[in-house]
Amino acid sequence: MKNSLGIIKLNLKKELQVLGVLFLVFGFTKVSYGQVTSTVDSTKIKIGEQITYKIAVEADSTDLVVFPEGQTFSPLEVIQSYEIDTTKQDAKFNLIKKYGLTQFDSGSYIIPKQKILIGDKTFFTDSLRVEVNTVVVDTTKQGLYDIKPFMEVKEPSSNWWKILLAILGIFALVGGLLYWFLWRKKPLTEEEKIALLPPYDRAKMALKSLDESDYLQKSELKEYYSELTFIIRRYLDEKVYDRALESTTDELIERLYLLREGNQISISKEDIQNLESILKRADLVKFAKSAPDVALAEMDRNTIDLEIDHVKESLPEPTEEEKLLDQQYKEEQERKKKRKKVIITVVIAFFLMMATVVGLGIKYGFAYVKDTVVGHESKELLEGEWVSSDYGVPPISISTPRVLKRVELPLPKEAQGSVKVTAFSYGTLLDMFSVMVSTTVLQQPQGQQAQGADQSAPKIDLAQASEMAIAGMEQKGAKDILVKREQFITPNAAEGLKTYGSLSIPLLNTETLVPAKYTILQFTSENVLQQVMVTWPDNDVYADEMIDRIINSVELVKKEQEAEQEK
Repeated sequence: MKNSLGIIKLNLKKELQVLGVLFLVFGFTKVSYGQVTSTVDSTKIKIGEQITYKIAVEADSTDLVVFPEGQTFSPLEVIQSYEIDTTKQDAKFNLIKKYGLTQFDSGSYIIPKQKILIGDKTFFTDSLRVEVNTVVVDTTKQGLYDIKPFMEVKEPSSNWWKILLAILGIFALVGGLLYWFLWRKKPLTEEEKIALLPPYDRAKMALKSLDESDYLQKSELKEYYSELTFIIRRYLDEKVYDRALESTTDELIERLYLLREGNQISISKEDIQNLESILKRADLVKFAKSAPDVALAEMDRNTIDLEIDHVKESLPEPTEEEKLLDQQYKEEQERKKKRKKVIITVVIAFFLMMATVVGLGIKYGFAYVKDTVVGHESKELLEGEWVSSDYGVPPISISTPRVLKRVELPLPKEAQGSVKVTAFSYGTLLDMFSVMVSTTVLQQPQGQQAQGADQSAPKIDLAQASEMAIAGMEQKGAKDILVKREQFITPNAAEGLKTYGSLSIPLLNTETLVPAKYTILQFTSENVLQQVMVTWPDNDVYADEMIDRIINSVELVKKEQEAEQEK
C-alpha cells in the first residue's frame, strides 16, 4: 500500500514538473464544459461531396469566443470556413460557426473533438463518425477516353532584350559616326596636301597654278597681281618676316633691309629692289587702276619665281635645336587635336549615358535604375534564384531567396527532455533581413502516455506562443515593438495566427537603432507548434516584395503528403 502511494506521488510530481515547464514555455489551456454543440448535415456522403459541420455556442456578451481554425478536422479536409452567424437572446449570444468538409478517399472517418475557447475556459465538441462511399460508375454506359497529352505553355516573353538591343544599336550608331567623322584617318584633299608641303614647294606650286589661270587672257590684271603678290608675301611671312601679309609695301621692304643689315638673311640689295618694284606696281594696279602690259606682268611673274629661289638660298640652314623645336611644335599640335577628339567623344558618350539613364528612369523609375547599376542587397536577393523546400517534422513548405540552414536553439534545463525544437534560418535578427522556420513538439509525460488520457495531453495556445516570440525578440535587443495580430490562412487552407508590426533593431556592436518590420506566422496541431518568423528593413520596396513572396508561399504539408514522402 505504501509502495503504491509512493509511486502515485512520484508520478504526480513528475507530471506537475512537466506541466510547469509547458506553462512557462508555451502555456496550455484548461478543460471545461459548457453550452457547446456540434452537428453535421449528413453522416454519409460520396467521395468529394461536401458536408456542413456546425458548431453552436451559447456565451455571455462579454466573453471572447475563439473557434477552431486550420486543419484540425483531419482526416477530413476543410474546403471552406464560413462567417460566424450571431444572434442575441436576452443577455447571451448564440454563435453558429459552419465549416465545409470533404474527403476524397472512401471509408469510415471520425471527425475529432474540436476545441472552443469561451473567455478563459476551454470546451470540446463531441467526435462524429462520417461514412464516405465510392461513386459507382457504369462502364457499359460511360465511355472511357485516353488521357490528354501535356500542352506546353510558353512563358510570356519580356521586352527587356528589345530595350537592350535598341540601346546597343544607338551606341553602335553613335560610335560609328564618331569613328567616321572624328577618328578615321580621312584621305587628304588637294588643298590639304598642298598645305602640308614646305613653304618653298607650296610657293612654286602656286606659281604653276597662276600660269594655268586665264587672268592674262582676259586682261584681269588686278586679280593676276593680287595672286602674284600674295604668293611672295605668304612665302616671306612663313620664312622671313611673320607679318609680311599684313604689312604695307614700304613696311615690308624696310623690314627686309633691316634683316639684311642684321645679317639674319643674306639677300642682296638688287633682290630687295626687284621685290619693291613689283610690289609697288601691283599696288598701282590694285588701287590706282594702272594697266601694265601683259608682257610686263609675265616678266614680273618670272622675277618673283627667281626671287623665291634667292630668298631660299639666303636663309640659313635650321639648327638642330630649331629642328627639335619644330618637331615638338608638330607633336604638340597633334596632341591638341587628339585631346580635342577625346573631349568630344567623352562629352557625347556622357550625354548618351545620361539620356539612357533618364529614359530608363522614366520607364522603370530612377531608384530601380540606380539600384540596378550600383547594386542593392535586397534587389539581388529578390531577383536571384529562389529555393522551395520543406523544413521540420511535420514539414513546413516555404520559398526563400537562400537555403535555410539548420540551427540549434538553446533550451532552459527544465524544458530539456519535454520540448523538442528543430529550427532552420537564414540570417539573424541583427542582420535586418532574416528568415527562421521552427517546429516545436511538446512531449507528453510518460505516465499520461500509458494512460492515454486525451484531456491531459499538452495543448498550445497561439496567443501565448505569440507573446513568447515577442519576448524572445526583446531579449535579443529589439526595441519599440508594435504588435498586431490577425488570422492567417495558407494557400492550402491551413489556418493560424499572424503577428506582425514594426520594431527597432540595434546595429551590430552599436547602440544605434534602425527601424525594421517583422511577421510571425504560427500554426498549431495538438502538441505541435509550427512557426515562421521574418524580419526586414523598413522603407525597402524590394524587401517588402520579397517578404510578400515568402509569406504567400508558406504551406503546411498535410499528412497524406507526409506519408507519400516517407514512402
